Amino acid sequence: MSSTKAQLAIFDTFKTKNGLTGEANRQRSIILILAGNRNPAERTRTGISQLIGREHRVAWKNIYSGVFRDLDDVLIPNGLAEEHGRLPLKRGPKALQERGIPYYHLTKKGFLVALSIGGTREMGMLLDKFFAIAEPREKEFERMIRILQESSPNFTYSIFQKYVKSFCDGKFADLLPFDFAKLGNVSDESLLIQKEIFQTFVNMSKQDRNGVMRLLDKMAPQPDAKH
Repeated sequence: MSSTKAQLAIFDTFKTKNGLTGEANRQRSIILILAGNRNPAERTRTGISQLIGREHRVAWKNIYSGVFRDLDDVLIPNGLAEEHGRLPLKRGPKALQERGIPYYHLTKKGFLVALSIGGTREMGMLLDKFFAIAEPREKEFERMIRILQESSPNFTYSIFQKYVKSFCDGKFADLLPFDFAKLGNVSDESLLIQKEIFQTFVNMSKQDRNGVMRLLDKMAPQPDAKH
């Protein structure tokens, strides 16, 4: 394993054009593959490369070196992934057959990162996996997070994004222990606006709430809108 400990790049964007970098997209893909219920063969370096290759219609061998580097230099050193076991080999050098091929899974920290990139459809599964291995003090947030997930999944997803991105930006030292209070020291205007909206909305009369919702419906893009 490499001794290098590179920075997590899942939020990196191109400086000259919009969109995530290739490294960011590849790291996101690896994390989400390891977060799912994949069989061990699909969680080896080769298996991960093949899955990403099929998704993007490129040769998996062209992706392998990047996957190898992301695992050994970034995800494993930063405590997001770890070896879960080894698959026996029937071919190749005897020493390699005896050692087998490693396959990986996410740690608790890895599932927390997955919550910031997995989207709202994956959130319930990822929350289940994260809180299954969380410490008691981390679980004090679970009930309210699950209520928010059911009632406002996009808002909940945005909070996890802000939490993990703040860590990636060096706003606090470690993702764990999981504590949204860490965001209290992060200057984020959007969080203040969201808090203000919630506080105002709950104190409105039913008539005013309905009026505000009609206004927001006019402003927000419709799910089936064509651009």
